[in-house]
Amino acid sequence: MNLKEYCSIIEKFLKDYLESSHCEAYILGLSGGVDSSLVAAIARKAVGKDRLFCYSLPIHSNPLDQKDAERVAKQLDLNFETIDLSKTYDSYIEDINGQNFDRLTKSNLKVRMRMVALFAYAQQHHGLVLGTDNMDESYVGYFTKYGDGAVDLLPIVYLTKQEVREACMYYGVSDDLANRIPSAGLFEGQTDEAEMGISYKDLDAFLLGKNVPSEVKEKIEHMHKISEHKRSPIPRPKPFLRD
Repeated sequence: MNLKEYCSIIEKFLKDYLESSHCEAYILGLSGGVDSSLVAAIARKAVGKDRLFCYSLPIHSNPLDQKDAERVAKQLDLNFETIDLSKTYDSYIEDINGQNFDRLTKSNLKVRMRMVALFAYAQQHHGLVLGTDNMDESYVGYFTKYGDGAVDLLPIVYLTKQEVREACMYYGVSDDLANRIPSAGLFEGQTDEAEMGISYKDLDAFLLGKNVPSEVKEKIEHMHKISEHKRSPIPRPKPFLRD
């Protein structure tokens, strides 16, 4: 099976799942990055414009990210709205006395606030929230628990980062957006690869069973091990066997 054929399978999966779920629409956070762009494109083709609602939710974000999200929405002809959560975030930080939280804590709070908004829109539209994690991010746990990891479906979770980029060309996403440096835009200068300490090229190679340097392999395997709690069901004790 080639990549184009697999994308058709994802389309059918999204179409069939929405019909069987008795829900009415899909909800997606659109960042302007390649992953959310591909999910938007596939979902748009699978269920049509009127059953897909996309939102940009900046929180003190880079204005260029917002422009990229707008470009994607225009290229794909999406239902799209921007809701700036910066004031809400600032107020929440003040309310919980979080001014001195470290940068990672604050970054994860931004991601979780966005997901709260997306699920509110999902309930309003009687819909389901689409996730954008790819195979690389899922394997090493490069997502926020109960943030971008809190979704109803993961359409591209079996695609490597390079496959995501390649698939974008099937759906009319421009090359510059498909090849944009991956970043969640959580703070100035932030990039995915710098945060992970691994290149997507090496991570793709590892996941596809190719040889990578031993130190890269060890780091990937360590990240996978310590992030297992993000992928596993919530732990529970043994059932209560009542008398």
